[in-house]
Amino acid sequence: MGRWTGGTKDGLYDHMDTTSELFLAAAVKWIDTGATRVAYRVFGTGGPPLVCIHGWPLHSFTYRKLLPHLQDRFTCYMVDLPGLGESEWTDKTDFSFPGQAANLQRMFKALGLDAYAVLAHDTGASIARHLALLEGPRLRKLAIINTEMPGHRPPWIPLYRHTMGLPGAGVVLRTLLRSDTYLRSGMGFGGCFVDLSLLEGDFREQFIVPLMQSSRRTEGAIRYLRGIDWKLIDHFAVDHQRITVPVQFIWGREDPTFPEPLGRRMSAQFPNCAGFESIAGARLLPHEEKPDEVAQTLLTFLQA
Repeated sequence: MGRWTGGTKDGLYDHMDTTSELFLAAAVKWIDTGATRVAYRVFGTGGPPLVCIHGWPLHSFTYRKLLPHLQDRFTCYMVDLPGLGESEWTDKTDFSFPGQAANLQRMFKALGLDAYAVLAHDTGASIARHLALLEGPRLRKLAIINTEMPGHRPPWIPLYRHTMGLPGAGVVLRTLLRSDTYLRSGMGFGGCFVDLSLLEGDFREQFIVPLMQSSRRTEGAIRYLRGIDWKLIDHFAVDHQRITVPVQFIWGREDPTFPEPLGRRMSAQFPNCAGFESIAGARLLPHEEKPDEVAQTLLTFLQA
């Protein structure tokens, strides 16, 4: 159950449940990979390594609701991608999907991960697919949640990518994030949840408020978004055939950003597709809306 804890400098109170508090209480660690310092948290000990890679504009906190199902079975590495969360970036950071994948490869080598599984969502799953191409069998299994698809342009994202390159984009974005009307619209987070009440509480506090308050965080999110290359995404139609490890799809059935029928069609491009699980009552973030159902499919896949 949730409870009210603590107060902010504005006199407001943060609503946190126990899972959120446990996640945030874990020590943040960093690994210097050259042009960035990648932040991560580790949960669980002794089990096989599972790397969790988030999408835009979130960070590793988005997987907090899965931890009760995972941390007793796996050593979970919750990564903040450069540009988002606690990771530190520089002007030399490569925000392209292949660049992000190469950066993660350097990180995992530094951690001594000789073999690992990956859970990835949204843009994080595009990065994970490039990572699979780099790592080959070192990446043992790949679970993909709602993500980019060859030939598909999600609503608003191409427009965002273009406008975020214009002068003053950071100020505009921070202004928009202060509007509840915008946040609940299709241009904001309205397409992420069936239940829009999930926009409140710890989701707002950990994802939206930091972007509103920090120009550095906003700039990082913009640079990350500008790293999207639609030609690379379209080329996945060919690259998917080179990813031979087992791949499990978990998809929010009501997602307007990445429609489920298109995701199901894409899954046929993988030579070793383990299955496609459609989660009812969820949109872009099924792991936030239906964590128990996502975890059940994920555990069946990873433990097979």
